[in-house]
Amino acid sequence: MTIQYPSGRQFLQIPGPTNVPDRVLRAIARPTIDHRGPEFSRMIAEVLDGLKEIFKTSSHVVIFPSSGTGAWEASLVNTLSAGDKVLMFDIGHFSGLWGQVASKLGFDVHVAQDDWRRGVDPQVVEAELGKDREHKIKAVCVVHNETSTGVTTRVREIRKAMDRARHPALLLVDTISSLGSIDYRHDEWRVDVTVAGSQKGLMLPPGLGFNAVSAKALAAAPRARLPRAYWDWQPMLRDNAAGFFPYTPATNLLYGLREALRMLDEQGLANVFARHDRFAEATRRAVRAWRLEVLCAEPQEYSSSLTAVVMPAGHDADAFRKIALERFDMSLGAGLGRLKGQVFRIGHLGDFNDLMLAGTLSGVEMALAAADVPFARGGITAALDFLAHATQDLHAASGR
Repeated sequence: MTIQYPSGRQFLQIPGPTNVPDRVLRAIARPTIDHRGPEFSRMIAEVLDGLKEIFKTSSHVVIFPSSGTGAWEASLVNTLSAGDKVLMFDIGHFSGLWGQVASKLGFDVHVAQDDWRRGVDPQVVEAELGKDREHKIKAVCVVHNETSTGVTTRVREIRKAMDRARHPALLLVDTISSLGSIDYRHDEWRVDVTVAGSQKGLMLPPGLGFNAVSAKALAAAPRARLPRAYWDWQPMLRDNAAGFFPYTPATNLLYGLREALRMLDEQGLANVFARHDRFAEATRRAVRAWRLEVLCAEPQEYSSSLTAVVMPAGHDADAFRKIALERFDMSLGAGLGRLKGQVFRIGHLGDFNDLMLAGTLSGVEMALAAADVPFARGGITAALDFLAHATQDLHAASGR
């Protein structure tokens, strides 16, 4: 039976855009102010300082009115020139799209790995850079958390591999589905440009793109020869110093960003990451109890933002997702690219709590039964048992 009137709230369990908290929605709904006035300037100073805490950097963070795709382009055109060789890795749909953007901009894209069940292999990075004795590779581009597969690359290990190879290439990292959800350290891991978007762990609607920029990346910018205007860092940094922008900013989204940053600060990033880790582990326990398969092949690379689940042979993931939406008003992430119809994705990031996860997993189990997908019962019990004990341990550790 298809729902005619969907009472209650929809379960938006795609891995982004995520649920936007009421506090953020209320902030966005404020009247627009003069983006060249003193109140706006004070807000931008607070926002930029707050973003540095999230990226874990003391350097600059640039905010664009854009999607994550725009932030990809900004990371490339500000640091490189046409014909430069860039090292990329086909580990999922979005890493492939970033490579396509680089190709369209005229870079020599070298894809060193093709594996959608694993993250970027540090040994592959070291080997590729070790062969490049003339240092033709100008940048290494890595997706930290591949949204299409639920696989998290160990960026710290990638930096170590680059150091072992003694290679001067820039390190560019996409954190679109990990920032604010999975531990990430721009300065400590010596990332040169970190790319991010507003619509996932930052709990905002789509519309803001970010570049966190190292001193090395800033030094490379004057040598970069690709045309750039909208994406140019320099006017942004110049005007941001006074709390303004070189063109009209997304004022109301910036209200929401300020509120989201305050919420993350109130929770404490360590607590936010621990919460995401718990939800991810509970979800994987449910999947195993259902006797289904997690797409990610390496436990050390499991994502805390989402879980991609492999459908049994002979069953279509999109048909299953259609039933979940029509009967239970729950949106699950689709399989993208070569995974179309083969996997569905459960997003468990952003403004999310234990009972929301319990409802999500219950919806998945009901939809599996409704779609006649072969599975074992017990996934909900496995997840709830883990959540109950993990919550007790967390309260005991905090003394509550």
